[in-house]
Amino acid sequence: MDPIHQFEIKNLFTIGTFGGHEIAFTNSAAYMFVAVILTAALMLGGTAARRLVPSRVQSLAELSYEFIADMLRSTAGEHGMKFFPLVFTIFMFVFVTNMLGVIPYTFTVASHIIITVALALLVFLTVIVYGFYKNGLKFFKLFVPSGIPMAILPLVVGIEIISFLSRPVSHSVRLFANMLAGHITLKVFASFVTMLGALGIAGVVGAALPLALTVAITALEMLVAALQAYVFAILTCIYLNDAIHPGH
Repeated sequence: MDPIHQFEIKNLFTIGTFGGHEIAFTNSAAYMFVAVILTAALMLGGTAARRLVPSRVQSLAELSYEFIADMLRSTAGEHGMKFFPLVFTIFMFVFVTNMLGVIPYTFTVASHIIITVALALLVFLTVIVYGFYKNGLKFFKLFVPSGIPMAILPLVVGIEIISFLSRPVSHSVRLFANMLAGHITLKVFASFVTMLGALGIAGVVGAALPLALTVAITALEMLVAALQAYVFAILTCIYLNDAIHPGH
């Protein structure tokens, strides 16, 4: 079985045409919609009753809120809370789509670089626009660290500029590569189980090891899915802090 086949984008139905090209609703779009619906159901359903003794759904919704709020406060301060809707939306979108992708025969949205690049560019452009809006030309202090000797200042400034411009690349590729590689590995070991199992009794015995590895890798992939959502969100908070407090 081709391990790359699971990442194929398929047209579910056609919405219309534009410029002579069909506009289709794909499986990728469907899973993104599912992620939005699940997140909305969690937050709206969990907070609708607002019980003094919270239910499990309310506890999960409040835990999600406090987790992102604490992350944002610790990295960007209280001023960073104005970006809470952005950071919370990005985290929940990446987390839910990653977790959906671990389920067999589903689709992993973050396995396509266009999705992760779009999220990374959203953060990157938000940092630039808000940085100049709040700080004006003082935003350029981000590229001039304090305490640097004048002799090496041009070199350091050049390095800082290159580092800043490469943020969308590292921000997007990290998530994309981890999800792609993890799912390919999982698919390869799972295919070993089916191939060995088809060989008879000896094959079934031999399939025990790859089956155990498949279960272990699935658990590891769930951890990676959650960790990558956290890493993407924490980097978003760090980058936003540069827009709020350039040069700090």
